[in-house]
Amino acid sequence: MSETDARDKKRGGPRARESKPGSRPTLRTIAEMTGLAITTISRALNNAPELSDETRLRVQKIAAEIGYVPDRTALRLKTGRTHVISLILDPHDEILGFGQSMVSGITAALRDTSYHLVITANFRNATPLDPIRYLLRNKAADGVIFSRTEPDDDRVKLLLEENFPFVSHGRTMSPVPHPFVDFDNTTFAHHAVMRLKAKGCRKVTIILPPMRFSFGHHLRDGFMAAVTEAGVDWEILSGATLDNAPDDIRLAVMQRLREPGAPDGFVCTGDASALAVMAGITDAGRVIGRDVQVVAKQTSTIFSQVRPKVDALYEDTALAGQQMGELLLRRIQGEPAEGLQILHQPEVWF
Repeated sequence: MSETDARDKKRGGPRARESKPGSRPTLRTIAEMTGLAITTISRALNNAPELSDETRLRVQKIAAEIGYVPDRTALRLKTGRTHVISLILDPHDEILGFGQSMVSGITAALRDTSYHLVITANFRNATPLDPIRYLLRNKAADGVIFSRTEPDDDRVKLLLEENFPFVSHGRTMSPVPHPFVDFDNTTFAHHAVMRLKAKGCRKVTIILPPMRFSFGHHLRDGFMAAVTEAGVDWEILSGATLDNAPDDIRLAVMQRLREPGAPDGFVCTGDASALAVMAGITDAGRVIGRDVQVVAKQTSTIFSQVRPKVDALYEDTALAGQQMGELLLRRIQGEPAEGLQILHQPEVWF
């Protein structure tokens, strides 16, 4: 038993007093139930290393049993922090379950901390800067996570100017280093083209996001390097981008396959777009795996159940969410941005 634990035990030992019905449990409630000092209760709930495991687990168990929730207003007054992390979610359909995976990963990173997650929506009629300005103006969070970065991203510039902690899902061309977690889409596109060539494709195509996004440039760079290296004919699918509705992508693919010189290999940069492409191939009267080949980027386990099965490379968005949460907590504590950058490589199994 540590000196702190022993001193607190002398204060009278546990008192199994429940909070009054309808009242909100506080640190004092737990202190009265355990006989420990309020400062010890606070340190135990924050996993202070100077306390014994027995004390920390005992306090945390009681807190969970009585439904204790930290008073965010009091915390903010005391520490100047909100103990809130904001995730800005954009409305897009290219990745199945993207929001759910991100939330799952970030909450895993925040577990056993004093932080909780708040979702901030970025509506279609708003600019990407609007939710950032809201958070800064209202001091509504201690840090923010966002995705769909642009090479010259105004959100990154503003947050760096304000010295406000953030982590982006995606890289930028910012001359000032900033924390990010990203997937190597250049390598993904290169592997996908090479796989299509190995499957006998003579002409390949790719469905890109709007080129204002960083990952659009990365995908195009990898695609172009691969078609040059492989010596295959190519085109960028016209009539739809990754931001189009799935039915628009399906119709664009169906129409292109009915025209002369159609591609026989598709690189799909998201599993939602891959489903639309596969529907367009079928609606055009072609057979997947015989007439047309598909290589997709998969982010959802649901896509593994689609038939006919197509080759796919996996991007773990839940892991990305967890790592972004962990990096943001470290950034809030003052760690330099240069050491808070992660680039995931695709795992190639074919």
